[in-house]
Amino acid sequence: MASPEPGTAPGTQPGAASGGEHLRTRQATKLRNRHVTMIALGGIIGSSLFIGSGNIIRDVGPAAILSYLLGGLLVFLAMKMLGEMAASRPAVGSFMDYARDGLGDGASYLVGWLYWYFWVGVLAYESVIGGETMHGWFSAVPSWAWSLILLAVFVGSNAVSVRNFGEIEFWLAGIKVIAVIVFLVAGVLFAFGVWPGSDFTVDNLWNHGGFAPNGLSQALTGVAIVIFAYFGTEIAVMAAAESEDPGKGVRRATNTVIWRILLFFVGSVAVIAAIVPWDELPDPTDVSTAPFTYVFELIGLPGASTVMQLVIFTAVLSVLNSGLYSASRMLSAMGDQGFAPKAVRYRNRRGVPMVALLASTVGGVAATIVNFALPDTGIFDFIMNSSGLVALFVYVIIAATHWNMRRKMTAAEVSALEMKAPLYPWINILLIAGVIAVFIVMVVQESSRTQVWTSLILTGVVVVLWPLVKRNLRRRSERTDGATPVDA
Repeated sequence: MASPEPGTAPGTQPGAASGGEHLRTRQATKLRNRHVTMIALGGIIGSSLFIGSGNIIRDVGPAAILSYLLGGLLVFLAMKMLGEMAASRPAVGSFMDYARDGLGDGASYLVGWLYWYFWVGVLAYESVIGGETMHGWFSAVPSWAWSLILLAVFVGSNAVSVRNFGEIEFWLAGIKVIAVIVFLVAGVLFAFGVWPGSDFTVDNLWNHGGFAPNGLSQALTGVAIVIFAYFGTEIAVMAAAESEDPGKGVRRATNTVIWRILLFFVGSVAVIAAIVPWDELPDPTDVSTAPFTYVFELIGLPGASTVMQLVIFTAVLSVLNSGLYSASRMLSAMGDQGFAPKAVRYRNRRGVPMVALLASTVGGVAATIVNFALPDTGIFDFIMNSSGLVALFVYVIIAATHWNMRRKMTAAEVSALEMKAPLYPWINILLIAGVIAVFIVMVVQESSRTQVWTSLILTGVVVVLWPLVKRNLRRRSERTDGATPVDA
């Protein structure tokens, strides 16, 4: 395959603009540092925090704080390893590209397709939630139509440029961050009895049966659920590769992940558990009974339900925006590596992988239509459940990739690294052991067993197709430069 002209994005039609003009155009459309910062800050704040945290607290008690701490620790370890690799070589495909260098084509192919499939499922889920929310406000338009409209809107915004994606995400993430900060400040004042009309309620953390009323083992069980609330943290590293200063963006996204987890997730759960006795927290069936809404109502926020409905809808839009970005970039990167059809490599003048963007949307649209048109077939439920282990697979591959890449480096190469994951190789062993523990918990728990088996079925399908992809890679390699066949 002929290489593109200098300054031309892969897949862009050569000759459409001079190299200098195209380079300036690409530079003008890159993400700014403030975009990457806000994506890193608010990218993972979603309905899993605003609503789902209530289920964890009701099941685990105040020890849910430990569940979020332990889950956050696994994510922190993964991000430190990913940050080390990304700081030395920022890449839009991120861990997929590094897996190819560290573990071979097979691992890279597997993690790339599983990650893309995960985001297709997320797009379907969030579009359904967004459509139902819009239908509640504007009932003249059916839910399925609103779902497709929302998808179309964000496809259009993502198609403009990566900077347009970043600007929209900057404001959407900003709303989420502000909402959480207001919640934390007001909640702490309320819990300590400083807020007007409030009493000291921090002792709720150890009253009502103790800190771990259902046992510490239940807190470990909670890790299997909360770890998926953190998935998406790696988007900031992917986005940093398309920023004006990739190295700085990667370092900032990686180094701030621990306090983001402690502040936004652990802090919020601690505030909820301190204000409301765990056994009196309402079942979070919708926005009106979400723990954030309930606490805001106790504090006295006027129209708490309406405010939180708007905030959670903002979170849905943010996930749609970032999900389209992540899915399209991963699919396009797989096209560059030969793991996906050549067509998905095409990028327009502004560097947007248009075919990959549309292909990712087709998956989301199909899943959305299935949910509304064939709700009793179980297809939509399979799509949702079968991506349940993707986070665990990604973390294991990141750990194994980093371990193997560091093992092959000389002492001089290690000392030259801009960022270093601490305590190598123990950090790798700890992450892998933690993931295995979470996997065992998911197998043992009846509630998560369906996710395990459907995820394994999906993984099996991807693995079965690998020989075909491998054969195409070999043929392409032999056609272009006579390179040796790829390794498994």
